[in-house]
Amino acid sequence: MTELLFQTNSYVKTFDATILEVDSQENSIVLDRTAFYPGGGGQPSDSGIILVDGTSLAVTKVKSQGGKIWHWLVGTLPAIGTKIKGEIDWDCRFKLMRTHTALHVLCGVVWRDYGAQVTGGNMEPLKGRMDFEFETLQKELVKEIEQKINFEIQQGRDVKIKILPRGEAFKIPDLIRTKINLLPEHIKEVRTVEIVGLDLQADGGTHVANTSEIGYVHVVNYKSKGQINKRIYIELDS
Repeated sequence: MTELLFQTNSYVKTFDATILEVDSQENSIVLDRTAFYPGGGGQPSDSGIILVDGTSLAVTKVKSQGGKIWHWLVGTLPAIGTKIKGEIDWDCRFKLMRTHTALHVLCGVVWRDYGAQVTGGNMEPLKGRMDFEFETLQKELVKEIEQKINFEIQQGRDVKIKILPRGEAFKIPDLIRTKINLLPEHIKEVRTVEIVGLDLQADGGTHVANTSEIGYVHVVNYKSKGQINKRIYIELDS
């Protein structure tokens, strides 16, 4: 099993590890520990480099596959057992952390004040979108939501991560905010992300430690994607 450093500390930028497996056809490796996020929940995977004896190999993709975290490299694959140093692309990662937490603030505001569930979402650095079960969504309401998002961000709310046994986690009311429960039965531990005083839900992605790190959020567009499915687009100041 690979130790997932990003699960408990999103601020790990560099790490030491050992190669456990190689796939010469895919030019990818499995490490005994990693800070590279493999993508999921609408958040893209990290990129960066792996250093081996002074040689830098670009990490172009990271993916969870068959219960293992695979890292795709550019260059000659090192052998199993090789010691490496990993460095994530911090500029991209931090922008994604800010964006992901901003989307949770949006989700928390919409759930608290309008009772709308999430039906989908996606993000890239400093922009994202989230779909909600709104029957109607007018310009005035969108502006109101933007104001509420930025009010919550300015409160400087702490963001806390916990990993709980499944049974304990599912005792938390409204833990799953998506219309469909995306946590398969075989997952025995659930990672929760809490924006203190606003939002608490199951989530596997990377986040900032305090909402004050997000910066100002603009609701730049909204669209109807069905009778009761409305999409809200956000962008963050750089």
